[in-house]
Amino acid sequence: MGVFDAVAGEGHEQVLFGYDEVSGLNAIIAIHSTALGPALGGTRFFPYASEGDALHDVLRLSQGMSYKAAAAGLDLGGGKAVIIGDPRTMKSERLFRAYGRIVDSLQGRYITAEDVGTTTADMDMVRRETRWALGNSVALGGAGDPSPVTARGLYAAARAVAQKLWGDTDLAGRRFAVQGVGKVGSAFVQLLIEARAEVVVTDAYPPAVDNAVDNFGVKPVEPDDIFGVDCDIFSPCALGAGLNEETIPRLQCQAIVGSANNQLATAEDADRLAERGILYAPDFVVNAGGLINVYDELVGYSKTRALHRVDGIYEATLKILDKAESQEITPNQAAVMVANERIQEIGDLRRFRRSGDDRN
Repeated sequence: MGVFDAVAGEGHEQVLFGYDEVSGLNAIIAIHSTALGPALGGTRFFPYASEGDALHDVLRLSQGMSYKAAAAGLDLGGGKAVIIGDPRTMKSERLFRAYGRIVDSLQGRYITAEDVGTTTADMDMVRRETRWALGNSVALGGAGDPSPVTARGLYAAARAVAQKLWGDTDLAGRRFAVQGVGKVGSAFVQLLIEARAEVVVTDAYPPAVDNAVDNFGVKPVEPDDIFGVDCDIFSPCALGAGLNEETIPRLQCQAIVGSANNQLATAEDADRLAERGILYAPDFVVNAGGLINVYDELVGYSKTRALHRVDGIYEATLKILDKAESQEITPNQAAVMVANERIQEIGDLRRFRRSGDDRN
């Protein structure tokens, strides 16, 4: 499949390839939709095996951001960016400033923020070349690291799932299997431990597991063993596509609530989960906390206002689960339906022109 076929297949508006020979920057920015507003999505810095893999990932991620923003009720479209390479060895001032200029060339159609492999400090560097970078440090008026806020939203969603399954939001005594204890996963584990839940963890990066064990006293398992852990809720907090035809039959959980983007390898995997009686809380609904948090920076960041909105993920998750039950469809189908309905209804307002600099 060619690049244009891949882009057209999911209705993307634009894909931009950026390159800087001096720093070794190879970046792809994908804008899926600007129907509801500028396309906001983080920049992932990752050593992809090939350029094709990077393109495939950025296209899937950007579409997910459209659904995430729409389902959260934000006036944002969906976009994403990837930088190809190892963030542990390639980061430099030149690279991020070159990347900032590429972002700026889109004149606000795409707004970036941090993601896997990038940090608040990196976004501060990008911000030196463009105002279209969020997730900045508190010193620059930003919200700082969004990971704890993403975890807070995930915790709200877990309580909603508990209410749906067991009629009680109390997570004490519930067993969680958390796959991935990076920035978001570890913050989520802390909230679970504070709620007196039992937690089993894994990560492909051994030091991350060691930190979780030392800080929270959780039980570690090998990465491939996490799928078979007997638990109440399985929480994918690593990279996407971890739920597929090979792993789903191994799951020993009643529900899935995780922060990873694009957890389902294919749309059919939602049906596989339903057939096994596993309640799936759609990823782009439950992991919207980070997006909601940086969105607030656009109007002058207020932590109180942002956290209040993030806590609304509890009601948003229940709404999706109730809709799925009443219409006898999967939660993933229900969430996509809710997102598309808002994109179509509110996005149609673009036919009315507005005055001023903001003409979205």
